[in-house]
Amino acid sequence: MSAGGYTIRRFTPERSTLGKLLARDSILRRMDWVLLGSALALSAIGTLLVYSATRGRTNLTHGDQYYFLLRHLMNTGIGLGLAVGVVALGHRRLRGVVPVLYVISVLLILSVLSPLGTTINGAHSWIVIGGGFSLQPSEFVKITIILTMAMLLSARVDAGDRVHPDHRTVLQALTWAALPIAIIMLMPDLGSVMVMAVIILGVLLASGASNRWVLGLISAGAVGAALIWQLGVLDKYQVDRFAAFANPALDPAGVGYNTHQALIAIGSGGLFGKGLFHGSQTTGQFVPEQQTDFVFTVAGEELGFVGAAAIIVLLGLIVWRACAIARSATDLYGTIVAAGIVAWFAFQAFENIGMTLGIMPVAGLPLPFVSYGGSSMFAIWIAIGLLQAVRIQRPMSA
Repeated sequence: MSAGGYTIRRFTPERSTLGKLLARDSILRRMDWVLLGSALALSAIGTLLVYSATRGRTNLTHGDQYYFLLRHLMNTGIGLGLAVGVVALGHRRLRGVVPVLYVISVLLILSVLSPLGTTINGAHSWIVIGGGFSLQPSEFVKITIILTMAMLLSARVDAGDRVHPDHRTVLQALTWAALPIAIIMLMPDLGSVMVMAVIILGVLLASGASNRWVLGLISAGAVGAALIWQLGVLDKYQVDRFAAFANPALDPAGVGYNTHQALIAIGSGGLFGKGLFHGSQTTGQFVPEQQTDFVFTVAGEELGFVGAAAIIVLLGLIVWRACAIARSATDLYGTIVAAGIVAWFAFQAFENIGMTLGIMPVAGLPLPFVSYGGSSMFAIWIAIGLLQAVRIQRPMSA
């Protein structure tokens, strides 16, 4: 349209930045906001619980009550940034660099077994960076295993050569997954190995591989666990944890101390809890590692059954939305990636909460989004980025 010799362009929402962001095919419109909102809510709750658990522990905070709070917020912020980066890159573009990521992951966990590695809480699975920060490479191996197996199992199927991965492809994928797991067993980090085993089962089920592989792996795992126990491969502290799980009354002041105190803390919270920052077990510092592995006890004591149930509901929402993303993925690669993350989140959350309730052995696993820990937080948010990338990805022909 023109007037007086000047051309006037009509302003339309589609031509504005806001219009582009809100367009029906925009990334923002295609994102899973229930998934993102639940993850952010859990991270916010975790920030409060970590602060409550650490503000009075001067032996850990060096006199600064905000020591863990600020680092937890920073870890969450970095995690969000990593998630945004993964979404911007897209899970299909990541597929091309999976071999590089695999090599980096293996080198990192090998470095833990070198003089660079250090032992924290009995597990020789950390690399101290300095400035109060450390790195746990096994957290990132979970992502690497998912991406590597997804790449191998889906290659011929997505290319249209096969309907399901054949036995040779499955064996190849399992072989590549076995190498980092074997290295992690040498640390030993049994909790991470348990999660990775469940991830592998979830990936195989989602890939459409023969059920004989799943049944065979379960059987092999049972036999392997029995051999590990009989041959004395586990460290003494790990054997003690399983003994305390099998017999809760065994040495409540020693090997069963953590679980015993955790049950007291959760049981004392009642329906609505004692109030945030007012838990006697928490302020009295009776529960060890309360900002990491046993952070759920803070919720049980200070927020009560209602607050603890809210955390479980939010975790359930994340798993539910991840399942929906796996079902609606436009390619097998995306389906496997999402399914692997479902298996990871679901089992790790169940194990962490279960060990505080005495229904699972203590395995040293953080509660996703809630527990303090940079490596865990980064890996968890990278996984959220992968889920969102699968969700928003257009069909291959688009």
